Amino acid sequence: MPSPADDAKAVAELDTRYQAAVKINDAAAMAKILHRNMVLVTGSGAIHTREDLLNAARTGASIYEKQDEEPGSQIVRVFGDMAVVTAKLWLLGKTGDRSFNIKLWFSDTYLRTPEGWQYAFGQSSLPLPP
Repeated sequence: MPSPADDAKAVAELDTRYQAAVKINDAAAMAKILHRNMVLVTGSGAIHTREDLLNAARTGASIYEKQDEEPGSQIVRVFGDMAVVTAKLWLLGKTGDRSFNIKLWFSDTYLRTPEGWQYAFGQSSLPLPP
C-alpha cells in the first residue's frame, strides 16, 4: 500500500493531467481519469455528468487559452481511499461567441478503485471578483 504522501503526489499529478486534458479537449484522456458516476456541481448549482463533460470535449464546446491551476494553490488531502484536491483555477477562452476570463476555486474528489485513482466528484465556486 502506498504511503499517504505517495497517494497525495499521485492524485496531485492526476488532477493536473485532468486539467491539461480539459484545456485541449482531450476526451480520451479525460475518460481514463473520470469515474463512471462522476458529477461536477458548479457554484451556480448546475450539475454536469461524466458524459456531459466528455461530450463537451468531443465537440469542442469551449476553446481554452488558459485552464490552469494557479501555481502553489493546489493542496491534496488524503483520507484512506479518498483524496480531495483544492486549487485556484484560471479559465480563459470562448464558448461559442461568448468569451470568458475567470478565476475560481474548485474541490475535486478522487476515489481509489481497482483501476487506480479516479475523479468522482467536483465542485467549483462562483467566479471570483476580479
